[in-house]
Amino acid sequence: MSQITFTIPDEIRLALKATPDDLTSRIRFAASVKLYEMRQLSSGAAAQLAGVPKPFFLSHLSDYGVTTFDLTEEELSHDLKRA
Repeated sequence: MSQITFTIPDEIRLALKATPDDLTSRIRFAASVKLYEMRQLSSGAAAQLAGVPKPFFLSHLSDYGVTTFDLTEEELSHDLKRA
C-alpha cells in the first residue's frame, strides 16, 4: 500500500473547522468522488480509496452533485432493449 503525504496550511484547516483526521477523511472522500465522476475509478475502487463501504459511497455521491447512474443515451437505449 502506498502512502501519499502533502501539507495543508493551518489557516485552511482552521477555516474548514476540521481536525487533521477529519480533514484527511474529507479529502480522501472528495478525491474518490471526483475520480469516480471522471470515470477513472469504478464505484468499488472509489469506495476503497475513500475507506468506506460501497453502499455508503454510492449513497453520498449526491452530496457532491454526482449522480449514481450516469448512462449515455446509447447505454440507456441498449439497457431498455434488453429489459
